[in-house]
Amino acid sequence: MKRLIAIAIALFAVPCASFADHLDVIEMKLNQGCSLASYLAVVKDFNEWGKGYGYKAEILVPLQRSNLETMFWVGRSASTESFGKAWDAWRDAQANPDSVAAKLNARLDACSTSLNRSGMDTY
Repeated sequence: MKRLIAIAIALFAVPCASFADHLDVIEMKLNQGCSLASYLAVVKDFNEWGKGYGYKAEILVPLQRSNLETMFWVGRSASTESFGKAWDAWRDAQANPDSVAAKLNARLDACSTSLNRSGMDTY
């Protein structure tokens, strides 16, 4: 009986593991003169950079919605912690205009305007 109680206490003492992906959701619209194909080429290059940080983006293009002009960037990381590491690397690289991240950021800014941004965990 003592052994059973000890096992039960040990099980309750161990924190339960909870795994959640982190979503980085940006509502945006394309700038005048930027096509969806051009924007998707930037996203493809961004995803090459993001591989090293466990971050991958995809673009949601509405087919049925009250506002067909805006799209959604949905970036996925394994956790909020891994997103934070990718964000730190992205932010820090902006100080060097010759870095891959800074060049990608310039291309994204030239092609799109961000309207809203949210971070979410999925369970």
